[in-house]
Amino acid sequence: MRADRLVAVLLLLQARGRVTAAEVAEELEVSERTARRDLEALAMAGIPVYSQAGRGGGWSLIGGARTDLSGLTAAEARTLFLVAGPSASATPAIKAALRKLVRALPEPFRAEAEAAASAVVIDPASWDRTQFPPPAHLEALQHAVVDGVQIRIVYASRNSPERERLVHPLGLVSKASVWYLVAGTDAGLRTFRVSRVRSVAPTEDAVDRPEGFDLEQTWESVKSELDERRVGYRARAFVEAEAVPWLRSDFGTRLSVTELRDDRGRLEVELRSWSGHTLAGELAAFARWVEVVEPAEVRDELARIGAELASRYGGPAGV
Repeated sequence: MRADRLVAVLLLLQARGRVTAAEVAEELEVSERTARRDLEALAMAGIPVYSQAGRGGGWSLIGGARTDLSGLTAAEARTLFLVAGPSASATPAIKAALRKLVRALPEPFRAEAEAAASAVVIDPASWDRTQFPPPAHLEALQHAVVDGVQIRIVYASRNSPERERLVHPLGLVSKASVWYLVAGTDAGLRTFRVSRVRSVAPTEDAVDRPEGFDLEQTWESVKSELDERRVGYRARAFVEAEAVPWLRSDFGTRLSVTELRDDRGRLEVELRSWSGHTLAGELAAFARWVEVVEPAEVRDELARIGAELASRYGGPAGV
């Protein structure tokens, strides 16, 4: 992402003393236009970077290349590589970037940074779920966000046919290994699941970025809306207190517990799922501890499941 790249540009300036936009572009594998924009961004952010035109010119740090103007201490460099290192095991591009960053670090920091980069492994797959590869067009969308250009995407919504859309890519969010694109459209801000993007075509037009846009804050505001659309079916039930931790383990944020208790001391809870049929299936394993109050659809489905189980397993085996 751009913040990581700006740190890399700053470290290159520190290590080399003077660089051209072409050299930065080659080292970080970006376009020369992007490299020049990054150098200008550092200057606008208050970093003492200046450019010198003409033969032998380029971009330099005021005060000399050996001044640690980046503010990175040995501990900070170690932490940077400790965080970035685990991703390198899955992403060849990050591996290459880390190698270049190590070369750009001041000599005393390098050994600890290299050790930190290989000190942690992150396995994103759970024991019970298949880990899917990154979406096909993730890299193209990343480039569009970083370059700040509008794109035409072909998108397949869950309940509508594929169609082309012109969008302003503003940021990407990874939630539990599922990627989302936050983008501006003619209808306002929208969120697109990256796995449903069928093609990406960049344009020459710049993104219209809302004033004060903050990706993290925006994601927090849309997350509840997405969650409601995803699992909007609700049921009310009473649960034995001992079973609440087990329910929470299975339902996570789809379980809300109130302080209300019935005359038997059971806690009142709200449960959310995709449908009444699905919720009944999830609750069947907890039938001993959970009594659904409403809606009737879930109660009826649980009764049907119970009758089916009694019929199948109530008599001698093989009968």
